[in-house]
Parts: sequence; structure tokens; C-alpha cells
Amino acid sequence: MPYTARPLRFLLAAATLAAEAACSSSPGAGGATVEVVVGYQSKTINTVTAGTLLRAQGYFEQQLAEQGRTDGRTYKVTWQDYDSGAPITAQMLAEKTDIGSMGDYPLLINGSRAQEAGGPGTRLVSVTGYNLLGALNSVVVPNTSSAHTLADLKGRKVSTSVGSAADGTLVQALAKAGVADAEIQKQNQQPAVGASALKAGGVDALAQFVAWPGAVVFAGDGRLLYDGAALGRPTLHGVVIRQKYGTQHPEVVRAFLRAQAEATRYLNEHPLDASRKVAEATGLPPEVVHLYNGPNGIATFATPLDPKLLDALREDVPFLRSVGVLKALDVERFIDPSYQQQAGLPEIAPARITGTDPVCGRPVGDPRLAGEIWYDGEETTRPAADPGCLLRALKNPAGKVRAAYVPDAATGTRWFADKDWWVQDAAALLPFTTEDGAKAYLAAHPGARQLSYHEALAAS
Repeated sequence: MPYTARPLRFLLAAATLAAEAACSSSPGAGGATVEVVVGYQSKTINTVTAGTLLRAQGYFEQQLAEQGRTDGRTYKVTWQDYDSGAPITAQMLAEKTDIGSMGDYPLLINGSRAQEAGGPGTRLVSVTGYNLLGALNSVVVPNTSSAHTLADLKGRKVSTSVGSAADGTLVQALAKAGVADAEIQKQNQQPAVGASALKAGGVDALAQFVAWPGAVVFAGDGRLLYDGAALGRPTLHGVVIRQKYGTQHPEVVRAFLRAQAEATRYLNEHPLDASRKVAEATGLPPEVVHLYNGPNGIATFATPLDPKLLDALREDVPFLRSVGVLKALDVERFIDPSYQQQAGLPEIAPARITGTDPVCGRPVGDPRLAGEIWYDGEETTRPAADPGCLLRALKNPAGKVRAAYVPDAATGTRWFADKDWWVQDAAALLPFTTEDGAKAYLAAHPGARQLSYHEALAAS
């Protein structure tokens, strides 16, 4: 039979075979090009080990190149940068993004919507950065604001990204302060838009996730009103995959997790270099990146699906249902440690401030007290054994100070020393991230007194 006279079914069959041969998701096609699309949030810097830093270091591409030498395939990575987790979820549901990283509430919404859509759904496969008390989400106000506590935001305009981890912290913290979510004028805005609105006077407060609160305060455009650590609930970011893609290409998911582990190790072993690279890629000040991602930083970086963090996710589900942003979710089906188990990931110790305090002359011990000073022109930071030692160093600095970090006396949240609220209690000088935190301590310790930063320097 001449080709031109062949039945239509033969032409359709030939076209189908050609399409399958060219398809990137064909699992058995040796020598084919396998594509993977990664959605990430460059400025959400506690996801950098699955996004910004991972991309800058090229670890994922290196892992896939090694995989290609084994199976004869070519692997192609496409990176897509977003401001928040919601658009990543939308792209995953449309099967246009295969791997994504986002915060805890967006992760749960991702899993719920994927299960609601039917099919294999999505899976949480690793953690990026976390804080066991919730300090990754905060609320800032203009320096001239009359608000002194979270309750003072009643009736005011508050910018946040609805459905984000920061929004969840805001709603729960307001409820704890006796303010209903409906009693504020919530403005649903992307982080950069909200930060600009705060500076321009368009909103009264900004409730956001890292690194926006720190960036606003460092720039001098606001002060910290509420530290998410006061809520005392773990917050985390993690990596989620389309299970359909994971079933077709488990080798890609395993390669991603091994690459993430490499990025995590690099960040923890070379924190200052990592902060600089993230700053260069994002345009964020390196001092702000290091506040969160440095040793003893607000974010702890690790990859395991830690039981404490998973329990926190389970406990978040009823709350998200109660506020109407989450429907049914089978959490146990959503959490999948099998990819990590198959990848054989190493244990990685988190970064900690170490060394000998050059001013007080003793080794850094308790991480709940240790601080850090970054001098301009120096390739390493200098450790401080405790807040008093840090203030003594800053009283007679060894050069121009780029940033000085010290942990909150109650929550351990690391913050800029010159932006803290200071209290003197006998010989101890104690820093607090918020006015509310300092006043709570003063109320419980009648002999203590509040100091300005400059008064604290003088008292050291």
C-alpha cells in the first residue's frame, strides 16, 4: 500500500510514537531529554537551599549531569522565580512546574488543592529552613507609628500575603491578643508591594515572612512590632513535588534532594560566603541575609522531615480549615519521606557561632547568648560570648560595623543590636526584639530598667 494511501489509523499511530519519543516525561526513553521545572522564591531566603543558593552553586545541574552519564539521558532544568508560594501551586496544578519550595501554610494548601483536583497529587519531600518558635514571620510598623503592641493594630491597614505563613501567624497572633481577623483592614499584597506601601504610608503595618521584616528594619523604614517567636509555634519551609512527575522520574527528585543537601552543607559550613552569594542573586542587603541565614540565625537549615515539624503541620490543619483557606487534606498521604530515604542523604550539622570572644577573652559557649559582629572589609565575622561582650566590642569598634547580631533574651530571636530594646537588670544587659517583649520582662522584674541602645553601650 503506497504511503499516501495508508489508513488514518496508521498515520495517527506514527504521530503518537514520534511524540512519545520526543516527550521529556517518557520514563523509558534512553537518550531522551528529560525536563524539570523548579519553582522557587528567591527573596524568601529560608528556601535558598532549594532555590537561590542551589541555583547559584549549580549543584542540581551537576547531580543531573552525573545521572545522565549513568542512564544516557540529557537533563534540562528550568528555574522559575516567584514572590510567594501560591503561584507555584497554581503552576504545579497545571502540570507546568514539577518541584517547588514554599512555607508551611502554602505547603498544606498545595497538598489540599492537589488532592481535591484528583490524581496522584503532590508530596512534601524535604525541609529547607525552619524556626521552632515561629520567628521567621514578623510584623513591622513605621518608626513613627503609635502602635506599641499587636492589639494596637485594631482597625488599621495591615499588608500581608493572604494564605501565606506570615498571614497565618498574623491571624493567630491577633486572636491571642484579642483581635479578630475581621477587625483589621487586611491588604492582600505581595511582599515587595507591601514593603513599598509601608514606606509610603499606604499601610499601617507589614506582616510578612523572611527576609522582608529584617530588610525594612535594616533600611531604617520601620521597627519590629511583633516577633513571631512570641506565638511559640514552629514554622518551616519545605520542598514539594508533583507525585506524577516523581513517579515518572524518581531519579530527578533524588538528584534534587542530594543537591539540596550539598547546598545546605555549603550554607552551614560557609555561612558568610553563602550570605553574600544569596545577596548578590537577590539584591537583598547581605547583612539582612546573614541575619536569618548565618550561624545561630533565625532560620535553621536542615533537610530531614523532622517529627516536631511534621507535628506542627498536622496541628496547623484545623486552624486553616477554620479560617476557610483549606479543605480536606490527607496529611499522611501528603508527607512522603521515601525520596529522602532512597537518596541516602548525609546528616548535616547546623551552623553555630564558635571561636574565642576577642574582647572578653573566653570561648563562645551558650548559643542562646552568642552574638556576632561583621566589620567592613573583613572576610570573617567576630564572635561575642554574650550581649555584654558584644556591647563592649561595639563601644570601641575595631572598624566600621556592617552589622552586629544578638539573640533576644527571652525568645532567642537573633536581631540587629542597634535595633533592639535594651534592659539592664543588675549587671546584666539584655536585648529584646520588641518593645512588648522588653516591657513584659520589666513587669516581671521590678528592679530592672529600660535603656536605649546608646545607653546600653555606655553601661557596658
